[in-house]
Amino acid sequence: MRKTRMQVVGVMVGGLVAASGAHGQDPAPLGPVRASLAVAEARVALVGHTLEAAAPQLAAVEASLGGWGVIAPMVEQIEARAPEAWLRQDPADSLYREAREALNRGNYDRAAILFRDLRRRFPRSGYVADSYYWEAFARYRDGGEEQDRAALDLLRRQGETHPDAETRASAEVLATRIRGRLAAAGDAPAAERVAVIAAPPAPPAPAIAPPGAPAIAPRPAAAPQFSDQDDDIRIAALNALLQMDAEQAIPILKQILERRDAGSTRLRRKAVFLVSQKRSPETETILLNVIRNDPDSDVRAQGVFWLSQVPTENAVAALDSILMASDDRQVQKKAIFALSQHNSERAGRALRAYAQRRDAPEELRRDAIFWLGQHSAEANQAFLRQLYPSLQSSRLKERVIFAISQRATAENQRWLLDLARNSNESIEMRKKALFWAGQSGVAISELVSLYSAIPDREMREQLIFVYSQRSDGEAVDKLMDIARNDPSPELQKKAVFWLGQSKDPRVAQFLLEIINR
Repeated sequence: MRKTRMQVVGVMVGGLVAASGAHGQDPAPLGPVRASLAVAEARVALVGHTLEAAAPQLAAVEASLGGWGVIAPMVEQIEARAPEAWLRQDPADSLYREAREALNRGNYDRAAILFRDLRRRFPRSGYVADSYYWEAFARYRDGGEEQDRAALDLLRRQGETHPDAETRASAEVLATRIRGRLAAAGDAPAAERVAVIAAPPAPPAPAIAPPGAPAIAPRPAAAPQFSDQDDDIRIAALNALLQMDAEQAIPILKQILERRDAGSTRLRRKAVFLVSQKRSPETETILLNVIRNDPDSDVRAQGVFWLSQVPTENAVAALDSILMASDDRQVQKKAIFALSQHNSERAGRALRAYAQRRDAPEELRRDAIFWLGQHSAEANQAFLRQLYPSLQSSRLKERVIFAISQRATAENQRWLLDLARNSNESIEMRKKALFWAGQSGVAISELVSLYSAIPDREMREQLIFVYSQRSDGEAVDKLMDIARNDPSPELQKKAVFWLGQSKDPRVAQFLLEIINR
């Protein structure tokens, strides 16, 4: 019997507790690069398995991450798939099917466009109510502040025009997740909204259904990603190869990878992973053969991904060539990740060259910038600081700001503060730089001194938010000073709000003084 998502998450949490509590100590968290690889390994564990069968492996990965909480959201992502079409006679049925397929395949940009077109072309369709949610979900998965804000607007419009939509409960959850992501990236109003939502709610008023609401045909539940028709015997046989030495395993895996029938696709995907785990003189050659010749794009992409574990210059050269020559975006994304796992200077040069390419897809340039930021090499850090002024895209600029903040060097922190002070930059980029400067550990004294040096009201509001994210006593002192003395009543209110979220023992008495004055 297949377990529900919550049961699977429960199994994973149980595994995490068992792994972390066995010796009375928390597991040591991995660094961000290894953590990303561990999550990728968990995704591979799901290939060809039901969620129930993969739960123990996912729990082990979660434990190895030190309780980062990354696996449960991953399972939610896997199961958050648009349901099959349920209105066969609806004029928008075929368009919904096309949009659903794009969404479930991870082509989020196309899915968003198709769900939007569905509403425009067929405004009376029975699919319209839920199309707002699925377009918002696609934009959320596509990522970026602009997409997040568009998704929030879609969810708001759905609530106003279709309050009884099947997806309304999910829409509220998604809206909160989006606000949380915006808050984590430095958006003070979003953080404020999340803080308010987290407070104990007042008793809800009775819901009143709108008169004359049109009836919506019932629809089937969303289908899970993995069916019960997986060939468990063949998958078990492949897993058994993990217990064999390379001399025994490699010939069998090579035979599997030479197959070209459609029924062997799942087996080949699993075989690619197993080859990557078996250190053999043939590993590099086998993976390169998969990348060049396998007819399935997912199998080829996995071959590229696992080439990241082959520590040779030949592997780096192959990944560089794939990144520059391939026209398969998923393969290129995995090539970028794989290059980021190699510490050679050639791998770094390949990523830096790609990040500069104006003819490359913005999404892939963002990935290259992100992974450059995960390496401490000064050549990468200096490159990112020099790259920023040449960029036209706000999303790329934002990614550079974040990447630089991940290495809390004195030079990087100074660069972030200089950007925050630069009145020639857009206010949004200045706010991002200020937020990430605060997150990177810039001395609170420097942040406090900025308040009088930056007269712009929006920047001061952002500074108040930045102070609220620090546990330093000096940050609380500054918030109390703003609440007492700032000439702007609005900024005083912001300071009081964030003081109310503080755990500093002095705050309660201060707020009482504010109330009684």
